[in-house]
Amino acid sequence: MLDLKALLTDERGHLALLSEERINPALCKALKVIGYNKQYVRGKGAYLFDEAGNRYIDCLSGFGTFACGRNHPAIRESLKQAMDLDLPNLVAMGVASLSGLLARELIQLAPGQLDMVFFTNSGTEGVETSIKYARAATGKSRIIHCKRSFHGLSLGSLSVNGNDEFKEGFGPMLEPVTAVPFNDLAALERELARGDVAGFIVEPIQGKGVFVPSDGYLPEAAALCRKHKAIFIADEVQTGLGRTGKMFACEHWGVEPDILIVAKALSGGYMPVGAVLSKRWIHEKVFSRLDRCFVHSSTFTENDLAMAAGLATLTVLKEETLVENSAAMGNRLAEKLRAVGGQYEMFSEVRGRGLMLGIEFKQPTSLTLKMGWNLLHSLDASLFCQAMLIPLLTEHRVLAQVAGHHLDVIKLLPSLVINEDDVDYLVGAFDQVMAACHRFPGPVWEVGKRLAGAQLRG
Repeated sequence: MLDLKALLTDERGHLALLSEERINPALCKALKVIGYNKQYVRGKGAYLFDEAGNRYIDCLSGFGTFACGRNHPAIRESLKQAMDLDLPNLVAMGVASLSGLLARELIQLAPGQLDMVFFTNSGTEGVETSIKYARAATGKSRIIHCKRSFHGLSLGSLSVNGNDEFKEGFGPMLEPVTAVPFNDLAALERELARGDVAGFIVEPIQGKGVFVPSDGYLPEAAALCRKHKAIFIADEVQTGLGRTGKMFACEHWGVEPDILIVAKALSGGYMPVGAVLSKRWIHEKVFSRLDRCFVHSSTFTENDLAMAAGLATLTVLKEETLVENSAAMGNRLAEKLRAVGGQYEMFSEVRGRGLMLGIEFKQPTSLTLKMGWNLLHSLDASLFCQAMLIPLLTEHRVLAQVAGHHLDVIKLLPSLVINEDDVDYLVGAFDQVMAACHRFPGPVWEVGKRLAGAQLRG
């Protein structure tokens, strides 16, 4: 029998080399350059731990996957129960054990009149499903998405990705697809009015940059889709399940989508799982006849361990009031960051909802700081934030990320289990790093110079 603990103990020193040799050499090199090539040995709740036992606040949380925290014992116990039951998993030609139960729970939580569920393995697969659903439901083919959107990296989802750096080298995308500016109703209506649009896919809050729409944008966009007989698709892969202080981000604006995509947090951090919720009439356009009952499917859809993880995750979110905690801790974090940030000339704003926050920086006015700012930005527009993130990790043990390519925005996505002490620690860490980056020359600028040199050598 495999002794996993012994295997990890024996091979710990080889793991980085194996990744570099066999999985993603470019990523491993990038991690070394920015000082992120740490080996974490344990995760618990909102924290990661390294080999020396040091604790890190994880503000990346698997790109939002660990809403309930890492290795939640209740979710783990549900998975153990599912395995101990010897369930007849993936029968395919039979009634699945747990998927109907999870579908019922999701429908009860979802905004509006969403009646049907298709289970996926990921968010990108959910986007692919939604594109097919919109085309089948309307008989039209064009999909509209927003500039700077992120909907995944498989070919269909990549085609509606508003960040061109992900598309380079992969040839022609799915057509016809049109990008419109986020938060621009006039541009959206112009495209919808052409009459050939199957669907409009939008993140209620954009993940890249953490851009929040104006209050009327999403409700009016949904109304325009209804007017022009297009499907309104809400991509809540990252914003869903409490991330923004509501169960679904659409609820902030009272929006009722035709299709809603959820993934990431539904997994509990254990099993790949996502779901596409749709109105019944849309679903029936796809599975329109008995001989089309398998016209859209996936090998691992409705697998019992994924369904158990989803059911357990929804239970934890409810019983531990994590959606409410996301709203409370998010407000506390945003307010305190604005208070300390206001002392610094390079601080611009904090935006977002709940525990999905973006901290944006701006060009300073003082001559010496402006010189350093311009130097870094002439090399790479993302270097300034990365120069802040490295001391956040190495000196304060806070793991976070730049919010997008060529953006002066740091993104925070901590687990929804964080507490007031965590929030106050994060604010103190940012305060110290912001103070350091307002000294030129200073430690943050030295990091920036080192990064710039590595980039030029690369």
